[in-house]
Amino acid sequence: MADQKYLTAPVKTDQMPKGIPFIIATEAAERFSYYGMASILAVFMTQYLRNSSGALDLMTENEANQRFHDFAFLGYFLPFVGAILADAFLGKFRTILFIAVIYCGGHLALAIDDTRTGLAIGMVLIAIGMGGIKPCVSAIVGDQFGASNQHLLSKAFGWFYFAINTGSLLAFWIIPLLLKYAGPHWAFGVPGIFMAVAAGIFWWGRYRFVHIPAGGWTAFRQNFDRASLATIGRIAVIYVFVAVFWSLWSQCQSEWVLQAEKMDRNLSLFGWKFEVLSSQMQILSGTFILLMIVVCNYGLYPLINRFWPLNELRKIGLGLVVTCFSFLIIAWIETQIGHGLKPHIGWQVPAFLLLSTGETMVSVTSLEFAYTQAPKRLKAVIMILYLWAIAFGNFLTARIHGLIANADGTSKLPGASFYLFFVVLCATAAVIFAFVSRSYTLKTHLQDEAPSA
Repeated sequence: MADQKYLTAPVKTDQMPKGIPFIIATEAAERFSYYGMASILAVFMTQYLRNSSGALDLMTENEANQRFHDFAFLGYFLPFVGAILADAFLGKFRTILFIAVIYCGGHLALAIDDTRTGLAIGMVLIAIGMGGIKPCVSAIVGDQFGASNQHLLSKAFGWFYFAINTGSLLAFWIIPLLLKYAGPHWAFGVPGIFMAVAAGIFWWGRYRFVHIPAGGWTAFRQNFDRASLATIGRIAVIYVFVAVFWSLWSQCQSEWVLQAEKMDRNLSLFGWKFEVLSSQMQILSGTFILLMIVVCNYGLYPLINRFWPLNELRKIGLGLVVTCFSFLIIAWIETQIGHGLKPHIGWQVPAFLLLSTGETMVSVTSLEFAYTQAPKRLKAVIMILYLWAIAFGNFLTARIHGLIANADGTSKLPGASFYLFFVVLCATAAVIFAFVSRSYTLKTHLQDEAPSA
């Protein structure tokens, strides 16, 4: 086997494993490619899409939003396929390289074909690529560490998270500008180049990685005995409510972008006047999440704890409530637009701040929840549940768009009523969650626990 040639020797305890910089650089480039492409999808479908004759063939906002959420659903649903390929058959390294080729093919389809056919092929291939790579890259970080250097694992994941946000923030700024000034071919082509670079960097580091071989199908199936399924089921109940959160959050990448198209986006800074592009507002999401992780952990949580003891479940419930308020602001903005006004883009800033606060409370906490509530041998499986919560949140939003579509392309929930519907949905979920969470008994399984029988 080719993997036998690769580095498997112990690393020095005082140094970061040699493969970590390659993994971090790969993740930064891959996230740039994905978020760069995703940031402009809604605008592309409603302003740039053409037919085979070259004439404009634009989608309605409702149709474009539905397509976007269907794409996101597929991308976050398919990680289980990547996990099976990696753990049972190919190993993580080969799976990532194999899937990266499909990923690049999706970007290529979008870059060379601006019709609905190119769009469909590109979105499906990129969803397969993202779904295949996502469960493997973060897991391969952990594979580089053993008992002798485990104290460096937290630092490595800190850099890994930094790479994700650096790649996404740069993409949110650069790719919308490319779409406006160079057109969709370059705007989709550059993310494809970055995906190819990501694959190249990962291949370059192949002799510096510690490789964990695939365990085979039989070993993989052992994760799904009766006791394991019971554990998966009790955690999945909680993630149903996390999915509701994601059905709202994902709209900042599509519905909120199209709302921003109708707002006054002109800014003046120190005498310099410029226009913020609607897709660039997503920069606030990545910026505020980093800010609110610090604010919540070192300020808000300790303050609330004085009066109301917090645990993972209470943080998730509180996050659902905060998310409702972010959508109330968006609904108010939509009311102003419906009255013929053109509110300033600054009104979306507090909505993004509240949404990121909700993300900190729900998403970051549910990641911790997945780690602490799952026995050691089920941690990867429960991580798939977390990704499926994102997938089914997008599935829910896509199906709602389909249900409210009129034959003429208009919506049965026009204007602010669409966002108010989600306020009611999220508030209802928060109330039900308050009762469900009271019957859940929290358990903690640490990484150094004795192996499960």
